[in-house]
Amino acid sequence: MAARRQYEELARQLSAIGAVKRGLGRVLPHECPAGSAAVLTLLDRHGEMRMSRLAELLAIDMSVTSRHVAHVAERGWIDRSPDPADKRSRILRLTPAGRDMLAELSERYMNALVHYLADWSDDEVDQLNTLLGRLRTSFGDCRPVPAAAPAAPPIPPAPPPSPPSPLVEQTTRTPV
Repeated sequence: MAARRQYEELARQLSAIGAVKRGLGRVLPHECPAGSAAVLTLLDRHGEMRMSRLAELLAIDMSVTSRHVAHVAERGWIDRSPDPADKRSRILRLTPAGRDMLAELSERYMNALVHYLADWSDDEVDQLNTLLGRLRTSFGDCRPVPAAAPAAPPIPPAPPPSPPSPLVEQTTRTPV
């Protein structure tokens, strides 16, 4: 098991991931903000679905999901048709225009990653992909955990910090 200081550092690094997400968000076209991109991505990944399922996958309130859906529907990126099993519900589907927008989003994201990771080796990018995939697997689907979930194993106490070496470059850390 990793030492407490390693988990503390990991917590700081994960807190700082927001800067990476904001950087990637800047490459999105103005007419397709992050919430809209998430709707399109989930419909592409999971296929047609009801809005309640989409809200569950987005892990956001139904009213917020409804605003995102309205935004992408107004642009013709999705279709909302009556659910044959329940006429009060709608089935959401990607349209060809939605698939075109997804292709544009994918190209923009890939170009941004190529730019920002230009000094990374292929092996480093592979390692990052592997570790991030493993991290996501460890967290599961990230939906709220029931109250009766088992407690996490205790983290061993941190050893006293050693003084920094003058030869080691110090980095700025974002607090948790």
